[in-house]
Amino acid sequence: MNKLTDIRAAQGQFPAPIGGEGEPGQGQSIDLNRLIATFRRRLPLFLGVALIVIVAVIIFTIQSTPLYTATSSLMINTRESTVVDATAVLSGLSGDTGVVDTEIEILKSRQLAERVVDTLNLEDDPEFNPALSPPGLVASVVGGIAQLFGAAAPDAARAQLSAVEAQKEKERVVDNVLSRLSVRRAGLTYVMNVGFTSDNPAKAARIANTFAERYLLEQLESKFDATRQANTWLNTRLGELRTEVQQAEAAVEQYRTANNLLSASGATLTEQEISTYNQQLATVRASQAEAEARLRTARSQLAAGSNGEDVGEALGSQVVQQLRARRAEVSGRVADLTSRYGPRHPDMLRAERELADIDGQIQAEIRRIISNLEAQVQVARERTGSMAGSLGSARGTLAANNAAGVRLNELQRNAESVRTLYQSFLDRFKETTASEGIEDSDARIVSPAAIPTSASSPNVSLNLALGIVLGLGAGMAAVVLASMLDTGLVTGEDIERHFGLPHLGSVPLLASVAEPEDREDLPADYVVKKPLSSFAESVRALRASILYSRIGHAVQVITLTSALPGEGKTTSALCLARVAAQGGMRVILVDCDLRRRNVNRLLGVEPKVGLVEVLNRSATLEDAMMLDEISGAQILPLAADSFTPKDVFATPAMDQLLAYLRGSFDLVILDTAPVLAVSDTRHLAAKSDAVVFLARWKKTPEKAIASSLQLLDQSGAHVAGVALTQVDMKAQSRYGYGDAGYYYADYKKYYAA
Repeated sequence: MNKLTDIRAAQGQFPAPIGGEGEPGQGQSIDLNRLIATFRRRLPLFLGVALIVIVAVIIFTIQSTPLYTATSSLMINTRESTVVDATAVLSGLSGDTGVVDTEIEILKSRQLAERVVDTLNLEDDPEFNPALSPPGLVASVVGGIAQLFGAAAPDAARAQLSAVEAQKEKERVVDNVLSRLSVRRAGLTYVMNVGFTSDNPAKAARIANTFAERYLLEQLESKFDATRQANTWLNTRLGELRTEVQQAEAAVEQYRTANNLLSASGATLTEQEISTYNQQLATVRASQAEAEARLRTARSQLAAGSNGEDVGEALGSQVVQQLRARRAEVSGRVADLTSRYGPRHPDMLRAERELADIDGQIQAEIRRIISNLEAQVQVARERTGSMAGSLGSARGTLAANNAAGVRLNELQRNAESVRTLYQSFLDRFKETTASEGIEDSDARIVSPAAIPTSASSPNVSLNLALGIVLGLGAGMAAVVLASMLDTGLVTGEDIERHFGLPHLGSVPLLASVAEPEDREDLPADYVVKKPLSSFAESVRALRASILYSRIGHAVQVITLTSALPGEGKTTSALCLARVAAQGGMRVILVDCDLRRRNVNRLLGVEPKVGLVEVLNRSATLEDAMMLDEISGAQILPLAADSFTPKDVFATPAMDQLLAYLRGSFDLVILDTAPVLAVSDTRHLAAKSDAVVFLARWKKTPEKAIASSLQLLDQSGAHVAGVALTQVDMKAQSRYGYGDAGYYYADYKKYYAA
């Protein structure tokens, strides 16, 4: 029993070997001849699909309405003109790629398209408004019937459209206009080409130019609106800031007054007062020092023994000077009297008393002067103390003012910031007011659209080339799809690649190898009639493959089966029996298909007893067997009414029968029912030396074959291989690369007619 590993591979358990060679997972190079053969096999499909596509493209091109494309060129201005020295509210456009792409999207926007539709009244153009297109024959008949029954005419119905329906209609018009619009950048330049396609060349040029003009106008309007809105906002903001400035300045003055922070010439009154006090204090201190110095000098002179006449204030005193003058005069008279009268003379004594009186007056005056100096020093000291007290009081007031000045500085800074902001807004307002009305668009029309003279669509050469490419692509896709959907087996290599089983042979379709006069013959009769034909040789090749399928083990009992009905099992079994009998073998064909009994149909017999009766012991084997007179093979048919629900093939009687047949015949052929339809076949397959699995060429699905082989493997049967039946040798010779039938045209002449 062989292990059907590649059957499981076909069911997705693990990859199957490619081409039946190597271990799973080993890749092989692409076989170009195989691809060519596959393509040749599907050549009619390829040509048919390609031709259909090409013809469809040609018909579409012929029936297409000629369309004309007009193009207007716009360029973004990267240089700005400066009329006034002011920054614009809405800045100009740069030449960046992102900016150019953004402007292209603006040109393709719905808002701009709606403006163009409104400007040119495109809602009333049937080309863009299908509702206005002339009705066809059916629509005309329906409209006439509607009018007969009182329905509104199309124009009246359009007039009765609601606002929502009118808006939807306009949206459809805008969609149609946008579908005809194309905006592209010219390379990496700042030029944008605005193209529009229409069935009317003049209309195409007019709409393209309108798109360009409305785009420029929209730029200007956006700048005008931005400047106007900026001026309005600035004016409102200036009013608010003006009030804020007044409030901030009033707060400063109120706080200054409340905290006695009045100032003049840049300094507060307290600061000015302190400055004055400082100056006066310095003056009185100097006066005090001077008075103290005079007093101290006078005292030091008196302490040194002076009579006070050399004291500075005494020297400057008029009284002292007069007394000194009188003393000098009296001293002169005393001296004169002394020389004249002597010391006791009354005049002399009177003169001496007068001189002493003068000296007393002088000393009294000097004491008064000293007392005056002391009084001056005391006054100077008191004045200095008073001035110092006033200065200290002023400094205390200044300290309080400085503490209040912190809040004043905050109020002043706030007022200054509001004043600065107000001034900046005022300057900006003046700039925007000056620039209003002189804005310029950021683009210009380089080349207006001209009326096209030739149609841009359909492009016959392009459509034809495209049709050929699409046709070839569709044809190839159809070939690939058909190959993917084709689950049948074509060549022996397919068998080995998908199932890992040998290809035992291919039984041709008789009509593909026989002469015209023999094509109506039955294949079983043809092998006898033309034993040297290619058909008979294919059956002999199948027999040889079966007999040598198990080296070292004699193959006597073989089971012919398939996955589905109608795959040529009975025909192949009868042909195999007759060819083996012609070769001198003792052969018996046993009909084991209890439901169909196709052997009886091919031989044209209705036996009374058969296999079932032999197994039931109601008839002998000799009575049930029939001789095929034209070939010499023995036939064990089924009686016409031999159907039984019993599982007769799993009984010991069947085992005994097969044992007897092994001893009596060289080859025992069991014609069984399909594996997927009936379970009887699995019992017989397990009792056979080899199972020949038949698959109809290009018809039997691979999944059905894989499932059948899996069932046979589970029953313990030895599947010798797979044989293809009803093979069209003419088709196989054209594209059956990888199979012996591919060379049928070369060796068919070898056979005798």
